[in-house]
Amino acid sequence: MVNEIVSAINNILWGQGQILIYLLLFAGFWFSFKLRWIQILQFKYMFTVMKGSTQSDKSGISSFQALCTGLSARVGTGNLAGVAMAISLGGSGAVFWMWVIALLGMATGFAESVLGQLYKVRDEHKEFRGGPAYYIRAGLNKPWLAILFSLCLFLGYGLTFSAMQANTIADALNNTFTIPREYSGVVIAVLAGSIVVGGMRSIARFAELIVPFMGLAFVGTAVVITLMNIQLLPSMFVDIFYSAFGLNEAGAGALGAAIKNGIQRGLYSNEAGAGSVPHAAAGASPVPNHPVAQGYVQMLGVFLDTMVLCSCTAVVILLSDINISGEMEGIRMTQDAMTSHFGSGGNYFVAAAITLFAFTSVVANYAYAESNLHLFKLDNKVGRLFYTSIYLFMVFWGATASLKEVWGLADMALGLMTLVNIYAIILLTPTVLNLTKDFREKLKENGKPTFLLDDVEIQGKTEPGVWAANKAKETL
Repeated sequence: MVNEIVSAINNILWGQGQILIYLLLFAGFWFSFKLRWIQILQFKYMFTVMKGSTQSDKSGISSFQALCTGLSARVGTGNLAGVAMAISLGGSGAVFWMWVIALLGMATGFAESVLGQLYKVRDEHKEFRGGPAYYIRAGLNKPWLAILFSLCLFLGYGLTFSAMQANTIADALNNTFTIPREYSGVVIAVLAGSIVVGGMRSIARFAELIVPFMGLAFVGTAVVITLMNIQLLPSMFVDIFYSAFGLNEAGAGALGAAIKNGIQRGLYSNEAGAGSVPHAAAGASPVPNHPVAQGYVQMLGVFLDTMVLCSCTAVVILLSDINISGEMEGIRMTQDAMTSHFGSGGNYFVAAAITLFAFTSVVANYAYAESNLHLFKLDNKVGRLFYTSIYLFMVFWGATASLKEVWGLADMALGLMTLVNIYAIILLTPTVLNLTKDFREKLKENGKPTFLLDDVEIQGKTEPGVWAANKAKETL
């Protein structure tokens, strides 16, 4: 019965109704147009803003840690298993539509991260917390909608997403080393628990150490595979574009599958518009001290996740000689592709990569849901213990559950979150535009934009003491 309910909701959101596909495309075009195609025209500045990004203070993590934490959640099964799933169900054309939703999603990710920074609060430890629930409550004055989003977030990032990541790790280790799934589940839960008990700062430090290393290693491997098969590269790109528009022998029947699976898995990987990454953005003390700075940082995260890392997985699969069956396939398809390039060593590499990729997501997912405990006044020892216990149980359960059960729940939670978040950020568009205009003007004037409440008209109110109101009080 539960599976039928989940399937019915997913059919409305992703299937025949395709509500979210149209909504995400609309939001991407909306913010791209309103922000004057910021992701293209100010592409270079995404990298420039990372100067000084390792600075932090007692209230927040650094911008670099926020980027790595955001990438920890983004860079997971979506990059390895999700891309394989998109290609197996939608053909090579799904890759093109992943690129499209990523390009548009960069603007959406910018907007939601700016809002996450602006409406952040301090928790009982005087550390920054924030996310969609906070900007819905403070910016739109809709506490009921904030609670609805938080419940969807707990269902998604607090429960099913970590279960899904654990499922992929267990499947990869079982396929490669025949390790029983329940053993993997126990080890994953114990390791994750040892990190998350330290809170956001502990998770951010872990992400800062692991994410750059694993990302560079995977990109380097994809570059080697590309050079090994350089003669096949032109035909691969031709196949991607032909398939994307239904121009190959499969015809128009495959077009819908390519668009649906490319956008769905692209969103699942880069999370732009889902309302997850604003939690990492809100936890930062940005440099320069302006909400828009985190918008650029997290926009870079969308680019690195999909345009770089997902593309690497696509190259690994499409340049291999494996058969694309048309049935739902996950991490094993990526393992088979890597094995075709490197022999049995490729299988081990993917098992190691997915273990790292997915494990960092398991840890970051905890941080996102934990940020919302403050909203319910549960950011205390009892509240955290209760949430952590459920979270770790779901990690263990996910390692032993079936692929379709886990992905179905994850798709539903992600879809409901996205529905609420897109609605909120579109209503808050005037605030995003005013903040962006203020940042650009100050950047042009002195090169060091500092946000002051008196300078910008915003919707709702920010928490007292988080942002300076005038030039006599420029420090936090």
